[in-house]
This record gives sequence, C-alpha cells and structure tokens, in this order.
Amino acid sequence: GKSDSTTSATRSAPAGPTFYKNVLPLLQDHCQACHRGGEIAPMPFVTYEQTRPWAAAIKLAVQSKQMPPWFADPRFGTFSNDPSLTPQQIALISAWADAGAPAGSPKDAPPPKQWATGWNIPQPDKVIQMPQPVKLPATGDIEYTYEIVPTGFTKDEWVQMSEIRPSSREHVHHAVVYIRPPDSKWLRNAPVGVPFTPSSFSDAEERAEAHATTSDMLLVYAPGSEADRWPDGMAKFVPAGSDLVFQMHYTTNGHAATDQTSIGMVFARQAPTQRVLTLQLTNHTFIIPPRADDYRVDVFGTLPNDATLLSFFPHMHLRGKRFEYNILHSDGTVETLLRVNYDFHWQLSYRLAQPRLLKARTKLQAVAWYDNSADNMHNPDPNRFVTWGGQTYEEMMVGFFDVAVPASVDKEQFFIRHAPLTK
Repeated sequence: GKSDSTTSATRSAPAGPTFYKNVLPLLQDHCQACHRGGEIAPMPFVTYEQTRPWAAAIKLAVQSKQMPPWFADPRFGTFSNDPSLTPQQIALISAWADAGAPAGSPKDAPPPKQWATGWNIPQPDKVIQMPQPVKLPATGDIEYTYEIVPTGFTKDEWVQMSEIRPSSREHVHHAVVYIRPPDSKWLRNAPVGVPFTPSSFSDAEERAEAHATTSDMLLVYAPGSEADRWPDGMAKFVPAGSDLVFQMHYTTNGHAATDQTSIGMVFARQAPTQRVLTLQLTNHTFIIPPRADDYRVDVFGTLPNDATLLSFFPHMHLRGKRFEYNILHSDGTVETLLRVNYDFHWQLSYRLAQPRLLKARTKLQAVAWYDNSADNMHNPDPNRFVTWGGQTYEEMMVGFFDVAVPASVDKEQFFIRHAPLTK
C-alpha cells in the first residue's frame, strides 16, 4: 500500500549531517591539535559528549572564521599548514548545530586520531628539559631568562622535527632555543644548567651579547605556534657536543609559578641533502607616535646566496596590526609572498605549499603596520611613543623566515657574499 512506500522512502532519504559521520572528521583534521586533553584549548572536542554542549559556540566560531585560527590574507600565497575550513565545511557544521547537534551512528565514526601523548610531533627521539625550574613572581616585569643545557650529543644530529613545551604555558610570551656549537664563543662566561639574566653580568659587552647572537635557532615558540616538521631531505643541524640555549621571555599574570620548558626532537632517519636555517629581517630603529593607527615600518635585505624559501614567522607585540613579506624585483614591482592580519595571541608559522628557490641577491622586504590608537583594545597606552623593547608594552618588528641551503653550508658560510652587489 501507499503508506509502506512512504515509510521506506523516508527511511532511505539522506538525513542531515551527524556528529560521527560528518563533524568528527573535521574536528580531527582542523581542531583536535588544540582541542584535546593537555593542549592549549580550554575544552576538548574528541568525543560527542564533550562536543555537543559547544555546538552553537562552534557554529559561531567557524562562521566568523575565529576558528580555526589563521591570519594570512587569502589573496597572497598558498600555505601547506592552512587549517581553514571551506565554505562547504562551515555550512555543514552550521547545519549540524541548527539541527540540534545529532550524534548519528558511532559506526560512521572515523578511526580516532593517534596523537603522541604530550606531543604534537611523533614520540621524540630526545627530550631536553631545562634542568632547573625558573621561579616566576606574581607581578612586575621579568627580564629575559636564559638557561644553557648541554645536548650530550656524541655525534652530529639532524633534527627533522622539534617542539617546545613550556610547563607553565600561560607565563611564556615567547621562547627561542638556540644551537650553540662547541666552537662558539657565545655566552662562554655564563653558568650552565641554571637560569640567569643578562643583568647578572657585570660586563656591559656580555650583557649586550646575550641579546645579539649569530647562532642558528633550532625553534621559536610563541602562543599558538606549532612544532617544526621539515620535509624528508631537510633538517636542522646540531653538531656533536653542542649546547642548547633556552631564551625565555616570561610575563606575569597575578599568580606566582615555576616554569621548566623542554624541547622534543625527532632525528632524520638518513642524512639530509639540505640544511634549514632560520634568518630574520628586523628593524629596531622605529618610533611609533602616540595615537597613530596605521604606522608603517619596513626593512629589506639581500640574500647573500641561493636558498629555497620554506616558511615565515612574523613577530610583533600588542600594537601589531599587519605584517607582510615581499620580493622587491629589479624592475620595481613588488611581489607579496604573505600578508598577515596580525594577532598577538596567535603567532603562527606560515609554510609555503610550494617552496620557492630564490637566487642570490634577491631583495626581500618585510613591512609591519602598528595600531597605537585607543581603538586597539590590546593597546597598553595610546599616549606614548613606542620603541623597540623586550617587554610586551614595547614593540618588536621581526620577520623570521626559514630557508633550505646545501647540507654542508652553515649560517656563517651562507652570509659570505661571493660577488659584488650590483645596483
């Protein structure tokens, strides 16, 4: 009869999106890197029970593009680590939330994603932790704090992946881990294995030296930044007998604490053909006037040798508004490689989907814009002139970028210019 055909038709008609079939795969690929136990997001989205109460909030966050966090202007460049959802995926999540967040059948669920406990990289081959915790006061400024840790490496190592994990994440404004090879003179009078600050040196040159180094960086960490994962054939080089120098910038938040940051490393399985170097374009001579809402600072540099451009990591403080990297071509045209609508609370790396070979003498420019007006809700004080400085209420303008060079070339060799620069 008629009623039978109606019921069978209804039964086979595709229902709307469900958690297990449609939403969970998106959460695994775009959200769980942060939204799982022990990671930076305040709530996990691993199970249906955890996710369902947040359905309306998730809909708002993805529709407004607040989540997943990504700040590159889509008109410039394509990036392999872009976690953005497509318009279709956003519509699917919204439809699911609007339908009352149905679970669907657990049989439709994808296999759970395997995460190494406590790490976003595979289980590290070596973890190096600061041997002594740093005591952090409840209030006031904290001077940059250093801790030098011997690697104990008895042979040269190629680090293909690395991740910095602070133990008190909410106090870490940024961290840089430098590689100090055994022949380096840098900070040789500093103590090893205990925290120290530059002001503890009586010698002014030693104090300055702490902040200015030509040593290569293993990794930079800031809120929201991710682990380094270099493609096969590329890695960072850590010579036998090296030390790691942790440079920590802590901020206070009303609660005293301790921090004992560590770095996990995964070694390359075979010797790479290319070494990754982290370079930077920096301008520290700017003076941002009071109440300026779009103050521009730029800097350019010329590549000393051929190099393959891999990724970018812009760094500013609370007045940072936009940051871009350009190639200044000899015919006067400007090619924008990346433009970021800067967010101090999410300092991301941007990895080119297609690494780009740059010839020696390529002119690279970094441009930063600052909002020192009262309209900037993060502005500590719109009425002051702002200059370079380590504290959050001061500013920085650093365009880090990673390049690959032949494995045999170190940072000092890379900066030897082999031909006169022509105009």
